[in-house]
Amino acid sequence: MGESATLRVARRALELKARGISLVDFGAGEPDFDSPGVAVEAARQALANGFTRYTASSGTPELRAAIAERARTRHGAPWSPRQTVVTVGGKAALFELALALFEEGQEVVLPSPSWVSFDEQIRFAGAHPVPVPTRTEDGFRIHAGPILAAVTERTRAILLNSPCNPTGGIIAADDLREIVRCAAARGLLVISDETYERFVYGQPHASAADLAAEFPETVVLVGSFSKTYAMTGWRVGYLMGPSAVVQAVEAIQSHATSNPTSFAMVGALAALAGAEMAVTEMIAEYEARRELLIPRLNQLPGFRCQPPDGAFYAFPDVSAAYRTGRQGSVEFAEFLLEEARVAVVPGAAFGADDHIRISFACSRAQLLAGLERMAAVLG
Repeated sequence: MGESATLRVARRALELKARGISLVDFGAGEPDFDSPGVAVEAARQALANGFTRYTASSGTPELRAAIAERARTRHGAPWSPRQTVVTVGGKAALFELALALFEEGQEVVLPSPSWVSFDEQIRFAGAHPVPVPTRTEDGFRIHAGPILAAVTERTRAILLNSPCNPTGGIIAADDLREIVRCAAARGLLVISDETYERFVYGQPHASAADLAAEFPETVVLVGSFSKTYAMTGWRVGYLMGPSAVVQAVEAIQSHATSNPTSFAMVGALAALAGAEMAVTEMIAEYEARRELLIPRLNQLPGFRCQPPDGAFYAFPDVSAAYRTGRQGSVEFAEFLLEEARVAVVPGAAFGADDHIRISFACSRAQLLAGLERMAAVLG
């Protein structure tokens, strides 16, 4: 298993910062906002009250019930608290699903470019990832036709990530319904990673939870508090799905991590109940940053970037800026880091070597500073 390229970039950026080097970091996929005050205070109070011991391995009953209730009220989803598992971040939910579901000889169909850990998790479980390309010109949208055309008799599941890290691509409700309908007819699972569900611009988010009541044995949903509530370090995620899938994940989690952190779950519960205003303000700021960033990226020599429909990443095609010594996304990212002191993530990490990923989870001032630095070395 290879190291996560996103974490490797973050570590290199920290090394440069530790040497006192001024760096603009577009690499990390982490909100730059504080966690909601209601979550911090609830966790602090839980610590003060001694809520520091083991809980049920699948999470506190209160948080599981609140997550299930939110899915019911927003999407009409039928999942009960017993069909809900709180995990150590969304990453653990996806990893445990891979271990529970995938075996040697099986295939998992997923859109590409894709998040760096998907392939590694699928291969670790013994299965084979089947990437289905999405197109720059189309804003990396996920369409049902190509996804379903990749399904074979060896397919175990279809793994979707909308909005997508790294592209910001999304799936429309009609395409999502067609994928789930066809998967149900063939006895496949559709795993929908909706970590960035609130980060959509100018259109509603199509959630697989909307289809769970109609296709209860097909849809598995993964979510996280990390991005929506700027709670990355708290490590609280969740999954919901068919009872058999949930029970398998519960068994794995009981041996892997036991329960998620007790007082972090108290904070997460408070965030669900009382942080909506903070989330709304945060999303509005991300949209403003998107509007600031994309036109300026397209003014850089050799850059071509579609506005992302979701998430908080730009994924420009920079192949026209490649030169000797900066050929391919890895060399180009190293060039920007060493010459411009700007950290980006090479697209090769996501299966797209003509691209780099630029996170706009940083202030507008940082965005402008980074753009100015890149323009200076690319001119």
